[in-house]
Amino acid sequence: MSDAAQIFRVAEIDARVSPFDWDFARERADEIAAHWRNAIAKKPAMFDGRVLLGHAIEHSPENGGILRSRYFETAFSAFLAYRDFDFPGSVFNGFAMAALRSADGAFLLGEMGAHTASAGMSYFPAGTPDRNDIVGDRVDLAGSVARELYEETGLRIDDCTVDSTWTIVRLGGRVACMRPVRMMESADAIVARVDKFLARDAEPELAGMRIVRDMHDLGRLRVPEFTRVYLAHEFGN
Repeated sequence: MSDAAQIFRVAEIDARVSPFDWDFARERADEIAAHWRNAIAKKPAMFDGRVLLGHAIEHSPENGGILRSRYFETAFSAFLAYRDFDFPGSVFNGFAMAALRSADGAFLLGEMGAHTASAGMSYFPAGTPDRNDIVGDRVDLAGSVARELYEETGLRIDDCTVDSTWTIVRLGGRVACMRPVRMMESADAIVARVDKFLARDAEPELAGMRIVRDMHDLGRLRVPEFTRVYLAHEFGN
């Protein structure tokens, strides 16, 4: 896969589930099992559930832009190994993110908790799609945005202004589908709301929310490159 980032807007995402024989999971099963044993030895709270990964993708610019992608189901352990082995193939992690912004123009990232697979990383509320996101033969990425936003922060999508378009950042084995979501509160007020929600959870997914008012604020955070690409685009850098 290309290491160069692509960023573009689309009016529609057509994501569907379709059959796929993943040679990585089949041919490297022993490596995957060993990697998973090491992973759960360090972070026992991780669960080997089922996730959806992408195996085909096409961007058509007509009518405001359409992103067509096809997904298949696999074990989280296989995905984790594939990710940690630096995506050695054409399969990709295509996920939706709530690009959360406050009334005073700041972006808000969630720092992942120490028990999670991405501990210490900060990015928008999101998750690799799973069975909960399947509706018929479709992968409901808009529904995934709403679900992950609430599960991670306690914020409801109905309390937000949601952009009708998506911003797609494609970088290596990741396709981040950013849904701009805005709240009519200040960044500090949103952080206070989320802190109260996290305090009620014995093991919250997030360690807390981090405010980004400009690119300089990323210097104190561990941020994946696709998030940096998106924020630079939004801030006009």
